[in-house]
Amino acid sequence: MLMHQGLGLETFNDLPRRKAVHALYECCCSHTWASRIADARPFRSHAELFARADAELDELSDADIDYLASTHRPVGKTCAGMDVATQSVFIDACRMYIERFGYGYIVCSATLDSAGEDPREVLVDLGHRLDNSHETERKVMREELAKVNRIRIERVLGPEEGWPPF
Repeated sequence: MLMHQGLGLETFNDLPRRKAVHALYECCCSHTWASRIADARPFRSHAELFARADAELDELSDADIDYLASTHRPVGKTCAGMDVATQSVFIDACRMYIERFGYGYIVCSATLDSAGEDPREVLVDLGHRLDNSHETERKVMREELAKVNRIRIERVLGPEEGWPPF
């Protein structure tokens, strides 16, 4: 859970650097990433902030990305909607993924939600990703991390149009 939620872009831009870095660190668990984005303020729009966040994520070293991957919880909650046989296959596929790539399968929760009611869609995605080369999968994993970051930044900022008046 994020400590900083619904700040609004203007308030975020006005935060002291230390607090901005803290709010961003909650989104990504990278001090380097958070510092670079905090130092790039002010942002004129959410889209500008998201673009900078994506660009800074692309600039992180593989070691930094490996650390970020290690901070993500396994996708185990997906198993809740699976029958026992599918759960078993999913768990085995996750193990194979770790053995193949050296880090856990990372998928953005929005991707899980868009997979529809059938959690086996995630198993299909995992199966396809197991066929990726290491280079391709690192790119896909970075894209999933970027999606997660955007969702978390959205929570920090709140809606772009602001909160409705009470």
